[in-house]
Amino acid sequence: MIKIFMLLCLLFLVSSGFVNGSIKDHDIKLFVLKKGDLTLKVTNWGATLVSLILPDKNGKLGDIVLGYDNIKTYTNDTSYFGATVGRVANRIGGAQFTLNGIHYKLIANEGNNTLHGGTRGFSDVLWKVEKYVKEGDRPLIKFSYHSFDGEEGFPGDLKVIVTYILGKNSLIIIMKAKALNKPTPVNLVNHAYWNLGNHNSGNILDEVVQIFGSKITLIDNNLIPTGRFSSVKGTPYDFLKPEIVGKRINQLPKTNGYDINYVINEEKEKNKKLKVAAIVMDKKSGRVMKLSTNAPGLQFYSANFVKNDKGKGGFVYQPRSALCLESQAFPDSVNHPNFPSTIVTKEKPYKHIMLLKFSTKVPRAFS
Repeated sequence: MIKIFMLLCLLFLVSSGFVNGSIKDHDIKLFVLKKGDLTLKVTNWGATLVSLILPDKNGKLGDIVLGYDNIKTYTNDTSYFGATVGRVANRIGGAQFTLNGIHYKLIANEGNNTLHGGTRGFSDVLWKVEKYVKEGDRPLIKFSYHSFDGEEGFPGDLKVIVTYILGKNSLIIIMKAKALNKPTPVNLVNHAYWNLGNHNSGNILDEVVQIFGSKITLIDNNLIPTGRFSSVKGTPYDFLKPEIVGKRINQLPKTNGYDINYVINEEKEKNKKLKVAAIVMDKKSGRVMKLSTNAPGLQFYSANFVKNDKGKGGFVYQPRSALCLESQAFPDSVNHPNFPSTIVTKEKPYKHIMLLKFSTKVPRAFS
């Protein structure tokens, strides 16, 4: 039995691009999608968003995503730049949960907790390219990954598909997952770091943000949700009306910036599949980004832990150099029955949609 187990482990490592602890560099590739003024670059390592180039208000092209010039660098990245994060993004308290009477112990990689899927989550594996259309009416790339039963402690085999689609001044990201044999928690996130002024334009403290979330999930000193909710009104977390990011960032407790999950408000029109989660505007470049999603939550993160990270063109990224707007399930949902369920079964597959629309037209609320 031991020999069989070792053989299976070896086969998995080979299929994932690992042999004797090293990665086969030639398997890691860059893919480019183009439509109009938009150019998207992604890699099959972690199904990662590497670059998004688009014009500013003067028509000058710029890259608004933090990252690296050499895609091999992503194999050593600890900031999850542009990555597809899973099997369960964000944090799971105590690196454990109980499902259908079975207790599961996960790999702890942030103190006693599990962060972004464990020590080797979906951001640290090679994905298979299922379909690639570089240009035309509907440029897209579809990645797939088979997560095995017991990977990082999670139960069941899981088939995952992530698709990037370019539209007219828009990017759609669709994440799907299907449990093949056991119920399992799933919360997939795209962890792009956005700076609408350009990736190398410095901090984002002057960017204006509106978040359509009236409540946040309260957290303890380890950033684990307590299970309770709190209104944002009258607090530094209130972005119900457009606010400059840096206006109240130094008033935040516990952290050196924003790192909190918002409960996205329900749309007035109940039949809408997607809800507007956030709008960001950079006054200098004139760029505006609007995020809509079908997810219940939005993690707003101001790159607090990015420090001296050498990125594209040799530019060194520092704290508060970007914004992450991660539409998601609530963190630690698997340990809070009052949170929307993240359990995926054969009969109940997972589907997460993100629609990002870009323009240089100032929204009425921002003027």
